[in-house]
Amino acid sequence: MTDAPEDAPEDAPGVVPEDAPEDAPSGPPPGGRSFLDALLEVQDMDTGIAQLEHRRAALPERQELSRLTDALKEAGRRYAEVQGARGELAGRQQELENEIAATSTRREALEQRMYAARGTPARDLQAMDDEIRHLRARRDELEDAELEVMVELEPLDSTSASLEAEGRALRAAAEQQRDALAAAETDIDAQLGTLVAARAALAGTLPGDLRDRYESLRTRLGGTGAARLAGNRCSGCHLELPSMEVDRIRHLPVGTVVTCEQCGRILVPAPAPVPVPAPAPAPPG
Repeated sequence: MTDAPEDAPEDAPGVVPEDAPEDAPSGPPPGGRSFLDALLEVQDMDTGIAQLEHRRAALPERQELSRLTDALKEAGRRYAEVQGARGELAGRQQELENEIAATSTRREALEQRMYAARGTPARDLQAMDDEIRHLRARRDELEDAELEVMVELEPLDSTSASLEAEGRALRAAAEQQRDALAAAETDIDAQLGTLVAARAALAGTLPGDLRDRYESLRTRLGGTGAARLAGNRCSGCHLELPSMEVDRIRHLPVGTVVTCEQCGRILVPAPAPVPVPAPAPAPPG
C-alpha cells in the first residue's frame, strides 16, 4: 500500500495548496464530507451512469425491435423469392397464351378459306384440313401446358398474399416497438442527465490532482478508480488484505490517500463502527 496524508505537502493528493490552479475547488465538498468520501460518491455515480448506459443499450424494446427487423428482412427475402418464381411462371403463361392466340387465329383463317373455297383442288383442301387438325392438337397441348402453369402459380399466389400480410403485421409491430423504445430511452436519458450533472458538480469539488488520478485509474481499470475497504477486502479487486495492513490503514490520518497494491485503485476505508454503550443496569427495586 502507498499512502499520503491529506495535510501533507501541497503536492499530495487530496490537499488543495494555497496557490491552487483556477480549476481547483474553492472549499471542501458539501455536507461536511472529506474529499475521499466525495470521491467515493463520484465513483458510485460513475457506476450508476455506466449501469444506466448498459440498460439503455440492452433495453428489451431494442432487442424486440431488432428481432422484428430481422423477421421483416427474412419475410422480405422470402417474398422476393416467391415473386421471382411467380414472375417466371407468369412469363411462361403469357408466352403460352400468345402462342394459343396465334394458333387459334391461324386455324380460324384456314377454316374460313375452306368454307369459302370454290374450285380449289382436292389436294389443297386436304392439306388445309390436315393443318387445321394439327393446329387443334397443338392448341390442346398449349392449353394443357398453360393449365399446369396455373396450378403451379396458385400456391405461389397464396404464399405471396400470406407474406404480404406477415410483412404488414411485422411493420406495425416494429412501429409500436420504436415508440416504446423511444419512451424507454427518454426516461433513461432523463435519469442520465440528472446523474451526469450531479456527478460533474461533485467532481468539481475534488482537488485537481486527486480527480485526475481517479479519472486515469477509472479509464485504465474498467470504470472503477476508487474502491471501499470493506472489512479486509478491497471492493475493486475483491482481494483480502492482511489484517495488520488493514489496521494500519484505519489508523492513518483522515484524508490519507491509500492505493491498493493488488489493483492500484484508490482505497477508502469505511468509517469505523460507532460503539454502542451498554445499557445502564436497572436500579434495584
